[in-house]
Amino acid sequence: MDDKILDWVLPAEKFSQEGEPQSMRAAAREIFDIDKNSAEGLAIMAESSLYLGDLKEAETFAQYALAVEPNHLRGRLVMGGVAIKNFELKAQLNILEGVINDAHDELKNLRANLQAHNHKFAFNRRKKTSADEDFKKLLEKEIYITRSLLFKALTWRSNGLYLTGEPARAAQSLFEASSLTDNNDLAAELYSKHLFLRNYREVSPTQTKELAQKYNNFFADVKPITHDKRDANKKIHVGYISPDFREHAVANFLSPLLKDYDVENFSVTCYFTGRKDLVTAKFKKFAVGWRNLIGKPAQVSAEIIADDNVDILVDLSGHSQDSCLPILAYKPAPIQICGIGYTATTGLATVDYFLSDKICLPENLPTNFTEKILRVDPCSLCYAPDLIHNMPDLPVHKNDFVTFGSFNNFAKISDELLYLWRAILERVPDSRLILKNKICSLDEGKELVREKLSKLSFPLDRIELRPYSPDYLEQYRDIDIALDTFPYTGGTTTCEALYMGVPVITLRGKTHGARFSASILSAADLPELIAQNSMDYINKAVQLARRSELLEAYHVGLREHIQNSTLMDSKKYIRSLEKIYREVMTC
Repeated sequence: MDDKILDWVLPAEKFSQEGEPQSMRAAAREIFDIDKNSAEGLAIMAESSLYLGDLKEAETFAQYALAVEPNHLRGRLVMGGVAIKNFELKAQLNILEGVINDAHDELKNLRANLQAHNHKFAFNRRKKTSADEDFKKLLEKEIYITRSLLFKALTWRSNGLYLTGEPARAAQSLFEASSLTDNNDLAAELYSKHLFLRNYREVSPTQTKELAQKYNNFFADVKPITHDKRDANKKIHVGYISPDFREHAVANFLSPLLKDYDVENFSVTCYFTGRKDLVTAKFKKFAVGWRNLIGKPAQVSAEIIADDNVDILVDLSGHSQDSCLPILAYKPAPIQICGIGYTATTGLATVDYFLSDKICLPENLPTNFTEKILRVDPCSLCYAPDLIHNMPDLPVHKNDFVTFGSFNNFAKISDELLYLWRAILERVPDSRLILKNKICSLDEGKELVREKLSKLSFPLDRIELRPYSPDYLEQYRDIDIALDTFPYTGGTTTCEALYMGVPVITLRGKTHGARFSASILSAADLPELIAQNSMDYINKAVQLARRSELLEAYHVGLREHIQNSTLMDSKKYIRSLEKIYREVMTC
């Protein structure tokens, strides 16, 4: 690339990273003054148009760039971005895959050239000329730009892979992207998302722990806040921190923490870091303190919490979206606990404990957690949906055939699981399977799902693909039996199905996250729905499908049953939790 043009491509790339598309356009115009037909200038204009939301202009400029230089990386990247905005799943993945492969090759060549250039002067006495220095700087600039383009392609592709049910590849894309940015906060965020996606497929306990512990490296320069020893007998100040005090799956389990706590012996402050909505307003009516940390840097947020003299800070996000863990890295409270909103170890050294229970993590089960385990009796969750939804009446099931269903995220549905579902359909003649999730909201998404099912020899005429919709709870009227996913089982989805009168068949796995639904069903006093292995999972689904009278009893009585179970006993739950809080204060 011409070095004069390159001198304007560098600031354009920085403007892209800083979210300043208009400044990118100014840089592109400077390039046009040098070469009015520059593919790079055209592609920069295309990328800025993409960020400004003008897809037609973005596509036009990108096509001009590719007409000048058919394999131009940025031009192809923008075409992938346009495909994303147009919900063209296949096109975006194909384009971005090509960009990533070619960017890898280009980086390899550039680095080889730079290494050869450096070696030339390392092993002889010839002094570098100004031309030699200029050539080295040119290579370094081109490496920087190619890395930046690769970074974008990887992060954009990860979203498409996740949506289309390839979480392992999505996780790998984020892992690589985290190593390509000089922004440490962004790298930590991407690595955190990578850890979250690893939960969707089987990973060895040793590898899970090792990968999680590497998250600490992003906070090597953080100096944790020190705390004076607290009086364990005083009133304990508990802080709950989360981005999800709003309409969100996690919110179904939060109200017991705020409405039923022992006000004589505990005080509670909520620290919210995410957007607000009507559910937030309902939470704020409880007699607890509230602190708005939205948009505040991690260190500032940590200092606010520390100044509030919080004794125990409970993180409800883990490595989920908009994680609060960067705040916990500063150790704003002397005791820090994670739980409820995440199902695996955080790996963060400043998190002391993790909330679990005897089903998710029995005493004899090897743990891959870096935190000490606190077992809530009998379940680490308490289901309380009333603040989130106006729950529909129980549905009436009228079909002459059995309908199985899953409303879980499609990324949770592995090929191994699909083989079990196919076996269930084969053993229950005329049965149906309904899959309802976001990917089925797109025509192309439905096509991808059908292609996947077809490759696994599913009877497609017995499969119904439904898009996500706000009335999804009412659609349980069409489901007789819910089939849980694994190794990443349902949480809120399992509870909602039970509350809507639909029994859920789950498989109790070997890790905390793989036993989440088993814990819920045990707390709901429904152990008969928990399978111990794959064959047992199939058999339980088939046997229940053949017992119409038992199915009817579930549909009629499940809601009342779980309302009277420990799964929804908020007072018993919070007393158990407060006992744990008191115990860790004395450690």
